[in-house]
Amino acid sequence: MGGRVFACKRPFPLTHNRAHYMNSTRDIDALIELMAKLPGLGPRSARRAVLHLIRKRALLLTPLADMMQTVAATARECLNCGNVGTADICDICESDKRANGELCVVEDVADLWAMERSGVFKGRYHVLGGTLSALDAIGPQELRIPRLIDRVDSEGITEVILALNATIDGQTTAHYIADQLEHRVRLTSLAQGVPIGGELDYLDDGTITAAMRARKSL
Repeated sequence: MGGRVFACKRPFPLTHNRAHYMNSTRDIDALIELMAKLPGLGPRSARRAVLHLIRKRALLLTPLADMMQTVAATARECLNCGNVGTADICDICESDKRANGELCVVEDVADLWAMERSGVFKGRYHVLGGTLSALDAIGPQELRIPRLIDRVDSEGITEVILALNATIDGQTTAHYIADQLEHRVRLTSLAQGVPIGGELDYLDDGTITAAMRARKSL
């Protein structure tokens, strides 16, 4: 007894739905991956941040995207000190009021901004761009140490404040600079308030102020 065989229609493939979903969120996923690479953000926090931006699209996401595009096109390092701004020479180096003979040497731009946030230092800065490291093959020429020595002479510097992080590499770099500038200028370093192993960017304004005011000669 032969029965008729009916061909039933197959349901819409789930793989198609999944592929469609992945295509529709591809750009958002890419944005989350990029955000997750930022300091202090992981995949979860990046996902929350992106969702918040999307919900506040007109208020946050669009202005942020426009500003990031502008900064990407205009941001540059100061040719004199290494600070980050939108001009070849930053406002601090341009200001005559900051030419008081004091030069504060920091490891990174984040340290410069931390010092500026405290408001205790009124001179100019010099950003090394890192610290000496034999393991990473970073020597004086890879940093802005030669430029620092030139600035001491050309800008009439009377005091160099070594505001480097209290790490092994930071202190090694400070001792090297002190040897290069010995007998040429007054050398001081940050004193109390900066713990061993501490980094300036993570210190509060009061701690930085106390360390600057209690700096000591080398």
